[in-house]
Amino acid sequence: MACPHLESTTLNLPSPSQSVYREDCTQCFDSIDEPSGLDVCLQCFNGGCTGVRTHSQLHHVTRSHPLALNIRRTRKHVVKDEPPAKMTKLAIAAETEADRYDYHTTVKCLECSTELDKTSPKLAPIVEGILKANTFSRQEEVKAWEQELASCEHVLLLQQHEARQLQSDLGHCSKCDLKENLWLCLECGNLGCGRAQFGGVGGNSHGLAHATESGHAVAVKLGSITPEGTADVYCYQCDEERVDENLASHLAHWGIILSEQIKTEKSLTEMQIEQNLRWEFSMTTDDGRILQPVFGPGLTGLKNLGNSCYLASILQCLFDLPAFQERYNIPEIDLPIVPDPAQDLETQLRKIGDGLLSGRYSKPDSDVVASEDNPEIPHQRGLAPSMLKHLIGRGHAEFSTMRQQDAFELLQHLIKLITRSQHPANLGDPTQPFRFVLEQRLQCLNCKKVRYTSVEQDSIFIDVPLEKLPAVEGEGETYKPVTLKQCLDNFTGQEVVELTCAGCDSKDGFTKRSLFKTFPTTLIVNARKMAIENWVPRKVDVPVIVGDDPFPLDEYFSSGQQAGEELLPEEDTASAPAFVPNETALDGLMAMGFPRNRCEKALHATGNSDANAAMEWLFGHMEDPDIDEPLKLEATSGSGSKPAYDSPEKIEMLTSMGFSVPQARKALKETSGDVERAVEWVFSHPDDQGDFDDGAAEASSAPKEAAGPAGSAELPANFQLRSIVCHKGTSIHTGHYVAFIRKILDVTDPKWVLFNDEKVVEAGDVEEMKKTAYVYFFQRV
Repeated sequence: MACPHLESTTLNLPSPSQSVYREDCTQCFDSIDEPSGLDVCLQCFNGGCTGVRTHSQLHHVTRSHPLALNIRRTRKHVVKDEPPAKMTKLAIAAETEADRYDYHTTVKCLECSTELDKTSPKLAPIVEGILKANTFSRQEEVKAWEQELASCEHVLLLQQHEARQLQSDLGHCSKCDLKENLWLCLECGNLGCGRAQFGGVGGNSHGLAHATESGHAVAVKLGSITPEGTADVYCYQCDEERVDENLASHLAHWGIILSEQIKTEKSLTEMQIEQNLRWEFSMTTDDGRILQPVFGPGLTGLKNLGNSCYLASILQCLFDLPAFQERYNIPEIDLPIVPDPAQDLETQLRKIGDGLLSGRYSKPDSDVVASEDNPEIPHQRGLAPSMLKHLIGRGHAEFSTMRQQDAFELLQHLIKLITRSQHPANLGDPTQPFRFVLEQRLQCLNCKKVRYTSVEQDSIFIDVPLEKLPAVEGEGETYKPVTLKQCLDNFTGQEVVELTCAGCDSKDGFTKRSLFKTFPTTLIVNARKMAIENWVPRKVDVPVIVGDDPFPLDEYFSSGQQAGEELLPEEDTASAPAFVPNETALDGLMAMGFPRNRCEKALHATGNSDANAAMEWLFGHMEDPDIDEPLKLEATSGSGSKPAYDSPEKIEMLTSMGFSVPQARKALKETSGDVERAVEWVFSHPDDQGDFDDGAAEASSAPKEAAGPAGSAELPANFQLRSIVCHKGTSIHTGHYVAFIRKILDVTDPKWVLFNDEKVVEAGDVEEMKKTAYVYFFQRV
């Protein structure tokens, strides 16, 4: 008997904008490589596992979608008479999926428990559409690359000189004999060599010289042109890679037929990725011994999705922490049912927790078998966190791209997302153990009166002192090693700042010092090792010495106001300057090379307390046209007008975004009534309950029971290094990130494990690797 559900269900082909989850389950990392395969819903294209967790059946029951395409993939066994040629990482031709795997498909009705004829007129086109559609991960990758590049006015308004045939002139640069890395000026047809590029590609910059002399802006790299119409197009006026929608006609103007072109050189994007891959961490010991892979719970690697090592390293460190393990690795019986698991942050974080911690996926890749003939050590295949990466980057100008990003900025962004998400009362926020209170003490040098101010933070930023060692012939620049204690001494050290005293009007200045009022359970430290060259920060590898044994932070504890200390009077806000930047945060930002105007704007936009939040704002507003103009504030309202922070219209705008009335009022108060900056202020101060004004807030926004200060003031406060994110490269936006984590591999003492994307190995010389540490996670013990 025919399946009644097939007859009654309307089926449509997946549209180009729809996500097709045909690689792995949306709720766990079981995939098409499992023995029972993966079920793809024929109605919404959700991917559900068919093993012991039966997420396919759960989807069918909750969504009433009974029809599914089961896809199972098996590795082909190919016998080769000779060893394969070594493939380069970015070879133009490479082994395809069809070369490596066999695919097996069946269509079934989960309600009837029957197999259906997949060749039927109704099912055949749907099956074909699912198999041909871009997978979710590939679709997101394509979107990310496409949004990287745009056109510009110089491309759109390009005026080409009189047409002529250039085919006979395409052999070498017009100013030298270089025959590769050639750039064609689309305006006049001049051929000039490019700049010297990664991987030893030669270039004398004659293309740039031509653009500078002639004012012609747009050029195309000849060797990058493909018959499909893609190519490297560069605008020298914008100094950016661009897209030319009319490339075919612009090339035809010079006698170059697009459909006849063959790609002969790597594109700029390919070379950038290749450069990042070169910053590889050694997978051997000093004596040449290959580091041995380790497998088991908590030892699962993450596949690189393309410049995503910054994400993998941070996730490995976070999910090593007890708070994250308890929060996101819980029995599935407690999981809430959501209509679209792939778009739910809670589900994807639990998916990562299960994937990394369960050990089910931590096993050698069966595609690689070690033997005498093939000595390659079999590593894991690695889990692809594509759904989580999509959610983290959604709506973010940087993390939605395929570019390498700053791992610490990603950590801050992820902490915000998790803090803002809903947490069951019995589980709580796993980022809460990061939080603590830093207290600043100011004392007037003249009248000796003091002022204490506190700010809640989830990490600290330390400057690493830079002292070059004498140059050694044949070696690069090296720096004098420093200890973590030296960095903390500098961070908490006393300094003199120029301020006018509100108590005695003295301009002699103040002493200033910041200390811990409370300590977190997990202390996150970002070590900035930056040298400034021509106002451009350049990362340098300064050895920072950090031991494995516990160490106390008691000497950095603030004991608060002392007996006999007289407090400064509160400043008269009516006569005080409209905005005075936080000196500690301002100094930290300016030490990185940012101009003062930019620093003041960033601090004003993010609440004037946290250098890290201000730095993140700066990275997101570097292209603002007025970024270097002095900060301009609106005049304060007169006594007869309503304050900007009490504007009903602005408060309503913020509450419509999900913020409470007290939060909206406090954010507007801190940002002079600027709604856009108020939103950023709330995100930068997730634990601030806001400004409660009796009679102004509605009953639904009544203040909750006041929470105590973050962290703990109990002493002693001993901390031990638990994990580090290390980075190799000259910039935090290039290079390569890995994680080193202390793990219990057997009954002996903890050992350091290297998480290098999907490769998880027992680490070699960790002391050497610590020199490249960028983010530290210290656990209170």
